[in-house]
Amino acid sequence: MEFPSKLIENAVGELARLPGIGRKTALRLALHLLKAEMDTTASLAEALAKMRFEITYCNTCHSISDTEECAICANKLRDHSLVCVVSDVRDVIAIENTGQYKGVYHVLGGVISPIEGIGPSDLHIDSLVARASGEESEVREVILAISPTMEGDTTAFYLSRRLRDLPNVHISTIARGIPMGGELEYADEITLGRSIVERLRQAR
Repeated sequence: MEFPSKLIENAVGELARLPGIGRKTALRLALHLLKAEMDTTASLAEALAKMRFEITYCNTCHSISDTEECAICANKLRDHSLVCVVSDVRDVIAIENTGQYKGVYHVLGGVISPIEGIGPSDLHIDSLVARASGEESEVREVILAISPTMEGDTTAFYLSRRLRDLPNVHISTIARGIPMGGELEYADEITLGRSIVERLRQAR
């Protein structure tokens, strides 16, 4: 693809690095931004820079946050005895959109994947165990809401073994209304909400 400007070529190259964006789409976006008002392009650049450099992660659940404690963990009206464990922040957003879950979350930051070199020590698993086993812990149930892929099932099995001996803490999994091999973020809200409400409590 030939470009009339090296600056356009550089912009297209950077945009095309985003997931789901090919070079033709990247070119359309670059040309759109070039024609837009200067304030529009400047606002976009500023928003992206602030997101990248100023965003932080919750000290408790590891979800994306603007402060040291996210809005969900700081909300006293949420049920802090109920912790939903997910692999990614996108899963938090998907479950919140159902409007049916009133507990709190714990974001692992991925799933166990030996092929990709991701082991238990690379995830926020130790902090989950500490959160559920501390002397002042409010946790009474841990819901394993991890996508039912091979890596997801491996992670859920590992977590079950780490948590199963904790006193007064029940372990449950979301009901398999989510198709095998599917990702939570792509599930429709009705199916995902029903999976949370009708979760299966595991035998201890």
